[in-house]
Amino acid sequence: MLAAHKPTLIVTFDSCTADKTPNRCISKNMKAITPHNKSNTWFLTTFFIYLLLTSPLYAKEKSDMMLPRAYNGQELVNWLWSEKLDGIRGRWTGNEMLTKQGNIITVPPYFTENFPPFPLDGEIWGGRQTFEKTSSIVSTSTRDKGWDQLQYGIFDAPEKKKPIEQRLNMARKWFAAHPSKYAFVIAQKPLKDREELKQILNEIEELGGEGIVVIKIGSMYVDGRSMEILKVKKFHDAEAIVVDYTPGKGKHQGRIGSIVVELASDRSISFSIGTGLSDKDRQTPPPLGAMITFKYTGFYLSGKPKFPSFLRVRRVNGKYH
Repeated sequence: MLAAHKPTLIVTFDSCTADKTPNRCISKNMKAITPHNKSNTWFLTTFFIYLLLTSPLYAKEKSDMMLPRAYNGQELVNWLWSEKLDGIRGRWTGNEMLTKQGNIITVPPYFTENFPPFPLDGEIWGGRQTFEKTSSIVSTSTRDKGWDQLQYGIFDAPEKKKPIEQRLNMARKWFAAHPSKYAFVIAQKPLKDREELKQILNEIEELGGEGIVVIKIGSMYVDGRSMEILKVKKFHDAEAIVVDYTPGKGKHQGRIGSIVVELASDRSISFSIGTGLSDKDRQTPPPLGAMITFKYTGFYLSGKPKFPSFLRVRRVNGKYH
C-alpha cells in the first residue's frame, strides 16, 4: 500500500440527464391549458399531471438499477471497498446487455458466451484511462471494433432477497464453473476506517484509477440510489449539454476557445468550459446537443460550478448518456 497523503477529500455529486426537467415542462405546458370552466380545468390539470408523473421524463432518479450516492465523510464501519471502474455501465439481463437507461448494447456473441441466465450488474471496461476507447468500441453497433479488448467487471448480481455477499458468491460460483476470459467479479475488500479509505483512494488514483465504491456489508439490492453504496473521488463531477461554442484566440485561433453548456440537472444554468479541452477537442468539439461530463470544485451562489474542467463526452450507441 502506498504511503497516505492528506488531501482534503472531495466527493462526487450525482448528475441527471438533459431530458429530465419536469418543473420547466409543467410550467410551460400548464400555460397552454385554456379550459372553458373550473370542472374542465380540474380534469385537464389532473390528467396532465398524471401523464407527467407516469412518464419517464418525470422520473429524475427512477432506475431499476442500484445506484451509488456520494460519500460525505461519514465513518464507515462494516463496509467493503472496490475500485470504481471508469467504463460503460451494463446490465446483463440473462440474455442481453442494457445501458443504465435501458438501451440495448450490441455485444458480439463470443463476449457473453459463458454468461449466466440470471442478471448481473457491472462495467464494460478496457482498463484504466481507456474510457474514450471503450466508449468507441461499445458505441459501434454495426461491427465489432475491438470487443476482445474489453472485459465485463461484475460488482453485483441483482437479487432482492439476498445480501451483497451472497449475490457476489452467485456470480463467483457461476464463473468458476463456466470460465469466461471476458468477465470477472470485482474484488470487494473490508474497509477499516476513513483513514484507510483516504490511503486506498490515493493509491488507486496514483495508478490512474477513477476512484472507489464502498458498499455496506449485508446490504440488500434496491432500485435507484441507495445510501448503502457510495462513490468516492477527489473531485465533483456532473453532466452538461453543449449548446454553443466560443471562438479561440491566440494559439487557439481558427478553432474553438471553449464550449458553452447548460447544466444537465438545471438547463437554466449556462456556463463555458475551456479547461480540459485537448487540441483535438478544440479542432473537432463535441457536437451541439452532446452530453459531456466535467469536473469542478463546488458551486457559486448563482448555481454555476466553480472551475469547471472538461472530462469527456458520454455516448453509447450513438446516444449521449
